[in-house]
Amino acid sequence: MDLRELYQDIILDHGRHPRNFHAMDKPSHFAQGHNPLCGDKVTVYLQLAGERIDDVSFEGRGCAISTASASLMTEILKGKTLAEAEILFGAFHAKVTGGKPIAVPPELEDDGERLDPLTGVKTFPARVKCATLAWHAFEAAVQGGGVTPIVRTE
Repeated sequence: MDLRELYQDIILDHGRHPRNFHAMDKPSHFAQGHNPLCGDKVTVYLQLAGERIDDVSFEGRGCAISTASASLMTEILKGKTLAEAEILFGAFHAKVTGGKPIAVPPELEDDGERLDPLTGVKTFPARVKCATLAWHAFEAAVQGGGVTPIVRTE
């Protein structure tokens, strides 16, 4: 099995069996994201303890890439600080958009590499929005607290 097949298998697995796919009872923060170009919708829920992400989950509907990205994001961000989450998103965003690479500290390298299966979307610009939708909703949740900002990735 080559690397591309392995990456496809990871995306399909997370797309079909998303992790942390549920509404949170009493989130401290949440936000909705919507990509009107393809119809993907996601709500990201957070439970923050100061600057640490105690819990993160999501629900919604979307393509396999959108769902897999949200699933991987929630697995990776649990227990991280908001600063670590910002670094991981910055590095991931640079990889999927073909932007200038962002250095990831050694303690976050494994988490950053877990997102590599999604980096193939950079050759399909319309799919980049699918891969980043949950991350943008996460950012909006952090910034908006308990309000319900709607993020549109047009």
